[in-house]
Amino acid sequence: MLMHGLLIDSAERRPDAEAFHWIDRSRAESYADAVASMRRTAAALHHLGVRPGDRVSIIAHNGLDYLHAMFGAWYLGAISAHISVRLAADLEYYLGDHEPAAIVYTHELEHEVKRAAATLTRRPALVCMDGAQDGAFALAELESAGFPVPPMATDESAIAHLAYTSGTTGQPKGACLMHEPTVTASREIGERLRISAADRSLAPGSMASSNPLVANILPEIAVGATLHVMKDWTAQTGYQALVDRGITLLAASPLILQEVYEQALLDPERASRLKLRIGLSGGGSVAPALRAAWTRDLGVALVESYGQSELGGFVALGFPEPRAADDLAQRIGPALPSKEVRVLDTQDRPVPTGRVGEICLRGGYMHGYWDRPEKTAETLRGGWLHTGDLGVIDEDGWITLRGRRAELIEADGRHWFPRDVEEALCTLPEVAMAALVGVPAEGGTAPLAVVVTVDGSELDEPAARAAVQAALPFDTSALRLARVEELPMTPTGKIAKAALRERFS
Repeated sequence: MLMHGLLIDSAERRPDAEAFHWIDRSRAESYADAVASMRRTAAALHHLGVRPGDRVSIIAHNGLDYLHAMFGAWYLGAISAHISVRLAADLEYYLGDHEPAAIVYTHELEHEVKRAAATLTRRPALVCMDGAQDGAFALAELESAGFPVPPMATDESAIAHLAYTSGTTGQPKGACLMHEPTVTASREIGERLRISAADRSLAPGSMASSNPLVANILPEIAVGATLHVMKDWTAQTGYQALVDRGITLLAASPLILQEVYEQALLDPERASRLKLRIGLSGGGSVAPALRAAWTRDLGVALVESYGQSELGGFVALGFPEPRAADDLAQRIGPALPSKEVRVLDTQDRPVPTGRVGEICLRGGYMHGYWDRPEKTAETLRGGWLHTGDLGVIDEDGWITLRGRRAELIEADGRHWFPRDVEEALCTLPEVAMAALVGVPAEGGTAPLAVVVTVDGSELDEPAARAAVQAALPFDTSALRLARVEELPMTPTGKIAKAALRERFS
């Protein structure tokens, strides 16, 4: 199955149903209109010289134009490469990595795009989403020019999308996601979450991340649901959009899910008008206290997902039922049906059930890293995708993520899993977010917990230390604490722990 094929199939079944809705501009497209837009964009890119296998870079905010460019590239058989607008200073690296034939961009990045494009061996066609600029075509004018529509790409095994990793353990790499495995995983996600044509979804995170692709785009399109995109999320405007648009599935980072919960408590009458049935978390672990609060106070299931850019899907996913807050609350869920997941030791041997090791899988992962054969061989050795994450599979087949191997902290002869400390701190009423990092200290590494407090309140350090000590079976007296106004975030919505380590080192 093809990614753009999902859109065409739903248009045949439900041509007049609303497919896309751009919240910021109150613009919508039916499925029939969305297919027509896709074909016009494909024709425009073909006119500019883009051919199957070429890369089309998209550097823009969330919006309908973003969807048009993405689906148009796929229809043509080209590869969409998404770059966050927050990475504008690094465009030379990203564009140099995949050498695009065309760049579709937002107008405010004209200087950065032109500067980076000028360094490329092949000068790409420049297409501005917001009108013509010197040396750049206007996307709308190209789409309305009536160029002939090229034949539709039909190779399910072709690379469709370059999903760049967050670069937490080195330079970002472009994970090559193919059509068929990504579509299969997306349909499985839709079935696990029981997404239907009646659903209305929203993922406020940047579409430069692969998470919205498999949480807010492909599963919804497969069943003819309505997906929403939003550029300017704030706690206030985002929450109001949930109410006004009758959103039933919100796919967001733990930070946004926390904001939604807090907004709901401010106005119970407005909260009663929420139509949410699922909050789907991605980009970081969900604190059990937040999951329990959604169940207790909102009556909504907060489902945790665990995936990577290399997948085009999830390693593990929960179910859309509220869960009780118990000692199993860290469990995410079982693997998707197309994924075979194992926990392996440092010699790539299976570990016993319930033991910690590296989470590895086979079945439906990336083709490899773009132009990185050595890194591809290292990550896909032995026929398994090695995630670099440590975790556990229990006797029920449920997966618990313990943390990145690279983020494991060794202090006083013990290994500290950051998630344990972070979740213990988040049980305190004054702590909104927490991140544990290791910083240089005399004789080795010291664990440092960096926290954001509710409304900037002071931190009760004795209570914080006591909470951590009560949650862990070893001495935590080496733990240090620091309070900040906000935690740095990566473009994919994860806490930028490398930035924290650098700041506090």
